[in-house]
Amino acid sequence: MTAKKDNEHVVLLRNKKARHEYHIEETVEAGIELKGSEVKSLRAAHASIGDAWATVRAGQMWLVQLQINEYPQANRYNHDPGRERRLLLHKKEIIKLGEACDESGYTLLPLELYLNKGKVKVLLALCKGKKLFDKRQSEKERDAKREMDRALRR
Repeated sequence: MTAKKDNEHVVLLRNKKARHEYHIEETVEAGIELKGSEVKSLRAAHASIGDAWATVRAGQMWLVQLQINEYPQANRYNHDPGRERRLLLHKKEIIKLGEACDESGYTLLPLELYLNKGKVKVLLALCKGKKLFDKRQSEKERDAKREMDRALRR
């Protein structure tokens, strides 16, 4: 298994681009409705989270454009790689996040897919896009922090 282990959960996928391109306002953990072959494929890290986003339709939250490749050993019981997957949240959370997404400039992005006590979970973030100068500023701050850490180690 090619997953990295954090404090309490095993990270299967991480969306590195999201933290660079967006301001993260709020995060929420959600369950995800998957088929067996999808879980096997996720555990083998055969998926892409880079283009995925979440939306509210008919009172339910859906994860769109999450690419989970077919699991070779599943044969005829395999899944459709590009299908939309339902996210499991409380009704109040869905309404709150849906209203926030309706505001201009906000979107829901998955930051991580991880295993928590054997269940696959998604860390969703309410994000607002960064401008070019914001990206440069965050790079400068990150570089300055690295330099300070290097100086402290010496």
